[in-house]
Amino acid sequence: MEFKRVERQGVIVYLKHLKQSKQLRKFGTIHYVSRKMKYVLIYMNAEDVNEALHKLKSMKFVSKVEISPRKEIDKDLEQVRGTARENLEDFD
Repeated sequence: MEFKRVERQGVIVYLKHLKQSKQLRKFGTIHYVSRKMKYVLIYMNAEDVNEALHKLKSMKFVSKVEISPRKEIDKDLEQVRGTARENLEDFD
């Protein structure tokens, strides 16, 4: 039996009311629920994202749906630190 890695994608779903947040379990794994800002972070299979977005947007209790920008964020922090140091040296 071989382990096969499945790509996952984060989806941020903004809700009108948090009562319906449990209904979102059928789309994927609920990772975080913000009570103050009324959003839910769901991780789902990347191949199912497009279909799920259409279904989520059509629900009455959903106000907005966004795909998480985590994949686009550069994970190489050494480059970020270097530019931050250069910017600080310019101020001196």
